[in-house]
Amino acid sequence: MCGIAGIISNNPNHPAIHAFPNALNKLSKRGPDATGIVIEGGTILGHKRLSIIDTSNAGNQPMKDVSGRYTIIFNGEFFNYKDYYPELKADGIEFTSHSDTEVLLYLYIKYGKTCLDKVNGFFAFCIYDSLEKSYFIDRMGIKPLLYTIHDNALIFASEMKVLLSLGVNRIIDRTSMHLYFQLNYLPGENSILENIKRLLPGHYLNFKLDTILEFNTIKQHCWYEVPYLEKTIITSYKQASDELEKRLEAAVTDRLISDVPLGCFLSGGVDSSIITALAAKHSNKLKTFSIGFSDEPQFDETRYAQEVAVHCKTEHLAFHLKSHDLLDALPSVLDYLDEPFADSSALAVFILSKETKKEVTVALSGDGADELFAGYRKHRDEWMFIKQPGFAKAARLISPVLSLQQGSRQSVLGNKLRQIHRFAEGASLSEAERYWRWCSISAWEDVDKLLKGTQEELITARVNE
Repeated sequence: MCGIAGIISNNPNHPAIHAFPNALNKLSKRGPDATGIVIEGGTILGHKRLSIIDTSNAGNQPMKDVSGRYTIIFNGEFFNYKDYYPELKADGIEFTSHSDTEVLLYLYIKYGKTCLDKVNGFFAFCIYDSLEKSYFIDRMGIKPLLYTIHDNALIFASEMKVLLSLGVNRIIDRTSMHLYFQLNYLPGENSILENIKRLLPGHYLNFKLDTILEFNTIKQHCWYEVPYLEKTIITSYKQASDELEKRLEAAVTDRLISDVPLGCFLSGGVDSSIITALAAKHSNKLKTFSIGFSDEPQFDETRYAQEVAVHCKTEHLAFHLKSHDLLDALPSVLDYLDEPFADSSALAVFILSKETKKEVTVALSGDGADELFAGYRKHRDEWMFIKQPGFAKAARLISPVLSLQQGSRQSVLGNKLRQIHRFAEGASLSEAERYWRWCSISAWEDVDKLLKGTQEELITARVNE
């Protein structure tokens, strides 16, 4: 991953511009290999590079076209970029690098925003047209991009810490806080702070510098969303499984394009095992990495990972941790997170990534499969509600009794009681409310009481002061 950031203003002496180089350094962990900054009037664009495609200096950013009119900063990967070399070379383009960034820049110059229809990848980028004083800022997939309006300037970055270091106000958004306590994460465009927005996946910003830089004039435009209906007509299970394998293999091989060492995270579960098996077909001496817990054997899955590694003939490394290793990593993880984040697996992933970095630069993982293949309990609960109405009715009947029990994840029985009670709560709601409840860690009314009580305590404390 790389890191990008920028300031867009009519004021060449905007105070944030002078603080920008230090702010950009906040992204050094994302891009340790090269730093680049371009300043033109009140516009400043910065890039922190992790070199993956064309590791030479020719691939450094910000990158300009041959005329100097257009400038791009790009974080991500453009898998099929080589497909457009013949077309662009026929147009007279003489490439100065072998990077996917340069191909994307010339595709934009030729096609404008419709170039996005040609790009297979995941990315966040900004292209600046110095002649028209226009900006195209886009995001697709998992690469983050946040932005704000501050002192009549639009400021954006891959991480919130850049915006905060440029003096953006730190005011908690209470609606976001309410959502966080329900879900343990924040969905949509709102961040935990007021006036800092996320650019949604499949959306872009497109504006000129003569636009009044206010949130109500800067609109997110959707250019892609996952289609509800599949174009391919499936008539049998065999056809479906063959098509799935074909797409999975294409997705994995796309991600094996790299000029640096590459490997796979391997837990031994279904998702990472499939990705490892497919990657091993197309990569010699593939390296795989797993993490285990020597003092918590019930959570240690390294033996399954080892079995998969042997089957796929990978060079496997397993890192065995103890509970104190997770505690030791906690300060570093909390120091880097910009917003509240309640997934404790971040500690293990942090350690796994830190150790894996010693061997490879890029690692494939199975993250996202549960969203695509209905792997969460909320999906199973909805299936149960539709397919087994008798169970849903019985759960609702015993719900008052279950509410008196102290369900807990610490025992098999306690966890099962907790799950049934949660199912019963959702089973009595409308379709939309039911799904929201099953997505939530805490019920809306419980969070409302918590925050209302916290607010009252704060008011009382201020009065007493």
